[in-house]
Amino acid sequence: MSLLTAMRVEHRKLRRSLALVLALSVPLLIAVFLFFNLLRWHQARPWEQCMQMGAAIWAFFMLPMGVTALAVLVAQVEHGSRSWDHLRALPTPRWHLYLAKTAWVLGTVALMNLGVMAGSAAALYLAGRVEPLVAPQGPFDLAQYALLYARMYLSALLLVAVQLWLALRYASFVPALAAGIGGTFFAVVASSAKIGVVLPWQVPINLLASDPARARIALLWGFLGGLAALALMLAHLARREVRG
Repeated sequence: MSLLTAMRVEHRKLRRSLALVLALSVPLLIAVFLFFNLLRWHQARPWEQCMQMGAAIWAFFMLPMGVTALAVLVAQVEHGSRSWDHLRALPTPRWHLYLAKTAWVLGTVALMNLGVMAGSAAALYLAGRVEPLVAPQGPFDLAQYALLYARMYLSALLLVAVQLWLALRYASFVPALAAGIGGTFFAVVASSAKIGVVLPWQVPINLLASDPARARIALLWGFLGGLAALALMLAHLARREVRG
């Protein structure tokens, strides 16, 4: 089975799974919150401030928790049915199987990232149509928002690598879920901690930091560290058996 075939098989397994429901529900939840939150305001605010609120919710909480849930759901397709032994017996390099899963997780996170940006803009626009008094003011700088979300996505590679590695490594969903909840908890309660710039669950929120140096460090660490971690994950999982 070639890598392309492995990716096609992965697509068939995931297209009807709860992973797609998750990918749709996360941007929708943020959009619904922004819509009703904007209606609560009593004065209009700039588009930039309104869009940053959606980006902050995404990077601060929904991105780390969404990646945690997505990695667990994708890994449990094989863990739950105990089909790893069958897959590993196929005449194909094992890393093809794991790379196919990684590619679909990264692709799904990218769609969620895009969905949050588009959903936020749509929700804010609709809220302004319902209540013109609070409609966002000023220019809508699409290029600026697209660049911000693209940087957040790249910085989240380390988070994806850590969560997916744990989810694929252990048959039980507990280690990956505990790490995701624990990491997100510390990111929330210690949002200004210096160590947060390298904590995988807190790296994306640093892209909104007022200090440009902190944002650059977070982007480089999350992206380059994520690439390195994904390469190590593929090498590690390809030569090990999955343990319960």
